[in-house]
Amino acid sequence: MGITVEGANKRFGDFQALKDVSISVPDGSLTALLGPSGSGKSTLLRAIAGLEDLDSGRVVINDEDATAKPPQRRGVGFVFQHYAAFKHMTVFENVGFGLKIRKWKKPEISDRVHELLRLVQLDGLAGRFPSQLSGGQRQRMALARALAVQPQVLLLDEPFGALDAKVRKDLRTWLRHLHEEMHVTTIFVTHDQEEAMDVAEQLVVMNNGQVEQSGTANELYEQPANEFVMSFVGEVNRLGDDFVRPHDMDVVLDPDEHTQEGLVQRIVALGFEIRVEFVLGDGTEVWAQLTRGELQRLELREGQIAYLRPSQAKSFNGPPPSDPQGASTPPGPDDGGDAEVSAAV
Repeated sequence: MGITVEGANKRFGDFQALKDVSISVPDGSLTALLGPSGSGKSTLLRAIAGLEDLDSGRVVINDEDATAKPPQRRGVGFVFQHYAAFKHMTVFENVGFGLKIRKWKKPEISDRVHELLRLVQLDGLAGRFPSQLSGGQRQRMALARALAVQPQVLLLDEPFGALDAKVRKDLRTWLRHLHEEMHVTTIFVTHDQEEAMDVAEQLVVMNNGQVEQSGTANELYEQPANEFVMSFVGEVNRLGDDFVRPHDMDVVLDPDEHTQEGLVQRIVALGFEIRVEFVLGDGTEVWAQLTRGELQRLELREGQIAYLRPSQAKSFNGPPPSDPQGASTPPGPDDGGDAEVSAAV
């Protein structure tokens, strides 16, 4: 069940949310819409679901023009960041709600709900109420509810945004396994680059209502199309016109014509890796990623002078350097999500 968006435009008053956006989502794939707040990714997702009408352009689902179809006829399951479960209903009743209003028979509803609860690892909790579940369990219940009506497409808007880091990491691993089992064409919105790179087979990077680049995580990391993509997919140091990834920043104790002097400001142990933060002579702050062995060999300490030599860099000014390696900065703030009920639409 592939999805194609062609020339999508959407304006809210004076704000242009989507500017001639075109994307292609292969059948059965798991695609992430990645970008900062206000980039248009949630608007695009809602347009695919039929929850926002486009000013121009079209949405094609399974080779059929769905632009004029209402949400309930698009075969789409939608899960919002704030799952807003029906508090007076049990887990079983929440998951089966969409089937009930579609007038499925009770034995069929029971079979389908119990099948899904096993799939999302909530079997045994069917009789509980949402208030008796953890945040991660409530989100899995919301996903089961969206999957209950057997949607052709699953759309997730910041599905793990309201959860803490550990639960987010566990759930994205679970989502990968779920997708491998279900093979439902899935698009999810996130501002979290690590989450997108960890989960998705295809990433679509958006900014200011436009698509900057789409491709695999490796393609965007190694061959960014422009400065924005480099500044959003992966970590980066910027040295003048050059972008250098922290793991490509060599630290040495003896200067030469290719090094810059830096003062060690801070050393942070991050498990096996070490983050060493420097300030250069012109006040630029950069950091290098080292192993514990490298730190021990260099015997670095805070307040010490060391020398930095980029081993690989990329610039978008003038002809590209011989090495294609790129670099980028952490993503911007959250989109904020939607405070709506998770449901199949």
